[in-house]
Amino acid sequence: MRARPTALVLAVPLLLGPGVVALFSGGYSDTARAAAGVAAWLLLAATAALMPRPLPRSAPAMVALGALAALSAWTAASLAWAPLGEPAGEDVQRLLLYVAALAAATRILREPEAARLAEPLLLAGIAGATLYGLSERLIPGAIDLTDVLSAGDRLAQPLTYWNATGAFAALGLVLTAGIAGAPERPAAVRAGAAAAAPVLGLSLYLTFSRGGLGAAVAGLAILLALSPTRSQVRAVLLVVGAAALPAAATVALPDVAHEKSGPGQGAAMLALLVVAAAVAALLARRPPGPAATLPRLRLLAAGALVLALAATAVAVSRVERQSGRDDPAATPGRFASVQSNRYAYWKVAARTFAEHPLAGVGSGGFQAEWLRGRPFREPVRDAHSLYLETPAELGLVGLALLLALVGSVAVAARRAAAPYAGPIAALAAFALHAGVDWDWELPALTLVALVLAGLVLARSPARSAAPGGPAP
Repeated sequence: MRARPTALVLAVPLLLGPGVVALFSGGYSDTARAAAGVAAWLLLAATAALMPRPLPRSAPAMVALGALAALSAWTAASLAWAPLGEPAGEDVQRLLLYVAALAAATRILREPEAARLAEPLLLAGIAGATLYGLSERLIPGAIDLTDVLSAGDRLAQPLTYWNATGAFAALGLVLTAGIAGAPERPAAVRAGAAAAAPVLGLSLYLTFSRGGLGAAVAGLAILLALSPTRSQVRAVLLVVGAAALPAAATVALPDVAHEKSGPGQGAAMLALLVVAAAVAALLARRPPGPAATLPRLRLLAAGALVLALAATAVAVSRVERQSGRDDPAATPGRFASVQSNRYAYWKVAARTFAEHPLAGVGSGGFQAEWLRGRPFREPVRDAHSLYLETPAELGLVGLALLLALVGSVAVAARRAAAPYAGPIAALAAFALHAGVDWDWELPALTLVALVLAGLVLARSPARSAAPGGPAP
């Protein structure tokens, strides 16, 4: 097979993979994680066997892949001093999955035809998995998903953790706006992307996830800063409006906001989603008009980003749980609350790093450190921040490798610039949310970011002056 047809064949499982993994508890369980890892390595083997020059050829791609591989090796080495063997072994297994996915993405998406499929197919997987998570509320009785008791009325499916499901939908919304605002995309592709906005918006709202909402706002602000055009502004407004409509409709259809909704209101919401998707698709098909740049838009977008970051910081600055009970409850009232337990987790992680600065306490060791010094009774496995948990468990060595991975992707993103505004904005949204939750431990969510990172690393103009953008 020639390289381009082969790339298209290999791109389909790569790009739809995160959505498929999301259907199996986000890949968190042992069986799902192992199956995803085997599939990723088989895909990488096929890529190496069937495509010429499989190794990365740009400096950022080589550094990113090398840093992730080294982080995996260092995590495996930390088994020698980790206090808990099972969590550390799970971390190693997870990282091996990530290495294979990033390596495959950097080669497959080097081909322009495969790169053009990246955003639409990733979005299709996210939207499909999100709709599956909503299905129990839209068609109650006919569909009955596994209950997540700790979630209450918060939408936890399909990733089985409400904040992760919210972040998953947020990344989808950013990709939706990026595709809908790209005038070089065919009208049918723009319409299909916009049609996903109502489902993604309702899913994000029903998670009652402040972090997910903040990630969506930050991602859309960065998108406008990178691509300050009239077509992009119109697309963002369209996506926000289409996403907000079903969320606002829960005022008249309150049963949908409960885990077990009634059939009548579920059917009404389903009908509203269909109508909203159709209207959004029709509006997105309109000719985008001249690609006029709005010079002041970058400043406004930067202001919105600062507000989103400030709100996120405030939301994690106070202790929420003092007596083992959630306050506020799992209701929309959480959006108006600035309470969280994360500050307590972060203090323990920072103290652990201070006590073990070079090598850390060992992969998966935060759980033991929390039990040793927790200020209130609550079982916690993760520090709810990739950037604090990594130095706590893997020390300065692990932190340096993580920063090398993030930094190399940032360099590639800067080189790629406007043609990849959507993927870069979604990556930034993931990076923000990973700082306030345990996204790294949920493969379905992290795989979206790694595939987007592979796209940016593969398509950045490292060796040529003019990159091939995501044209139709």
